[in-house]
Amino acid sequence: MKVIADLHMHGRFSRATSTQLTVPNLVKYAKIKGLNLLGTGDFTHPLWLQELKGSLKEDGTGVLRDMEGFGFILSGEISSIYSQDGKVRRVHNIILARGFEMAEQINEALTKRKVNLRSDGRPICGIPCPELVELIRGVDKEAEVIPAHAWTPWFSVFGSESGFDSMEDCYKDQTKNIHALETGLSSDPAMNWRLSSLDKYSLVSNSDSHSFWPWRIGREANVFEFKSLTYRDLLSAIREKDPKRFLYTIEVDPSYGKYHFDGHRLCNISLSPEESRKLGKWCPVCKKPLTIGVLHRVEELADRSAGYVPKGAIPFKSLIPLTEIISARTGIGQLYSKKIWVIYSQLIERFGSEFAVLLDSEEKELGRVVDGKLAEAIVKVREGKVEIKPGYDGVYGYPVFQGVDKAKLESKFEKAKLPAGKAKAKSKKSTPKPGQKSLREF
Repeated sequence: MKVIADLHMHGRFSRATSTQLTVPNLVKYAKIKGLNLLGTGDFTHPLWLQELKGSLKEDGTGVLRDMEGFGFILSGEISSIYSQDGKVRRVHNIILARGFEMAEQINEALTKRKVNLRSDGRPICGIPCPELVELIRGVDKEAEVIPAHAWTPWFSVFGSESGFDSMEDCYKDQTKNIHALETGLSSDPAMNWRLSSLDKYSLVSNSDSHSFWPWRIGREANVFEFKSLTYRDLLSAIREKDPKRFLYTIEVDPSYGKYHFDGHRLCNISLSPEESRKLGKWCPVCKKPLTIGVLHRVEELADRSAGYVPKGAIPFKSLIPLTEIISARTGIGQLYSKKIWVIYSQLIERFGSEFAVLLDSEEKELGRVVDGKLAEAIVKVREGKVEIKPGYDGVYGYPVFQGVDKAKLESKFEKAKLPAGKAKAKSKKSTPKPGQKSLREF
């Protein structure tokens, strides 16, 4: 059986998440996306764990199921903030747990270390990463710790603002118990392959979604092949980097990620690493240090040239969410727009899921459902033939198609460059109201 899994997301008890994040909504939109396995996210939060226990049942293999059999793996994210070598370190780690009993024991162990699990779905703790790995594995050696979005500037193992230059610097004697890294939206496997020290790790891809909308959930995912799905099968496929079971990852083009290039959001400055270096990494507008993006950081640590593929590497496919393609190709405004969802729903009804559209559909068949230019755009994204305006300093990138007015696209994405409060206020009016025709009708 083919398993398409998004193992890192959040429930509604995490900060900056949708209040509509419920198990039924996650299942509903995961199916529309084409996923058949989700990480629960936030099992460390008592209220979310209680809700999970009321909605999901263990099937005896470490996998949880809803009433219709949709699969979940217990997952969570922990934020370690601590001082090491004279610098404040901020590193996020994903935790996978084998069933409710193990999750509860992990929570108990964290509580004994004075971690306030009720404060946030992604709890903040002062536990250094080596101690956190030791604590988790002390509860269950089949629990897995995976460095989250390993390259983003602010909260990751290799982050330019608070991270380390090597896995050993961060995880010390517990490095031997780290088996995988999460690429994050702003990097892909090809970028990670430039560091020979990372060859031994599996590279996993997940959405880190804070909402259930299909342009967030499953925007990155992992594709496996199992005879039957169990927690141990999933874990061993990741730990062993087994190409017979771990087939490939689905990545967004790293330029789409909101920390790919260097820049300053409020100064509207986006720079390639080369341009940034020429300026001494200083913003030409405000004269303050730039936020150094993932591409620059990879180049600083790389010991291989771009294009190197190590032996035994798990392959990947690069995409961007279907709603983004529709929006950029047609010039229609916000992703919540009714016009976008009409087109989106037509494609889902015809092909069954978003991944079926993005990965498998033929241009001729797409053209029977939507405008020929949009059909062509979907295929070109799949083939890597579309320009992506790189994201930077918290601003997502976006696709640029030939024949589409770039000035209008710039204007369309200006809202993403506003301070968070203003951006939210500006976009609020476009959110579908209850009863309005939209994807909610699926």
